[in-house]
Amino acid sequence: MDRKLLDLLVSPDTRQPLSLLDGKGLEALNRAIAAGSVNRADGNPLAQPLREALVTRDRKQVFRVDDGIPVLLAEEAIPTAQIADFPTA
Repeated sequence: MDRKLLDLLVSPDTRQPLSLLDGKGLEALNRAIAAGSVNRADGNPLAQPLREALVTRDRKQVFRVDDGIPVLLAEEAIPTAQIADFPTA
C-alpha cells in the first residue's frame, strides 16, 4: 500500500490513524476466521481469510483491504476483542 495514502487514512468512526496489520495479527485474525468465530461490526460473519488489513492505533478495530483498496466503512470494521489471541502490541 502506498505510504502517502496510508498516512492519510483514519478509522471512519473513531478517527484514529490506521497502519498495516502486522503478520502476527493477520495470522491470528485468519485463524479465527477459519474457525468461524469472526463477525464484522454489523454482525455478519467473515468467511474469507484476509491478505492485507489495516488496524487502528489502539488495535481494537481492523479494516480489510481488497485488491489494494481499503474498505473503510464502520459497519465493515472487525472488532479485535472477539479474537482470543490477537496481539495487543
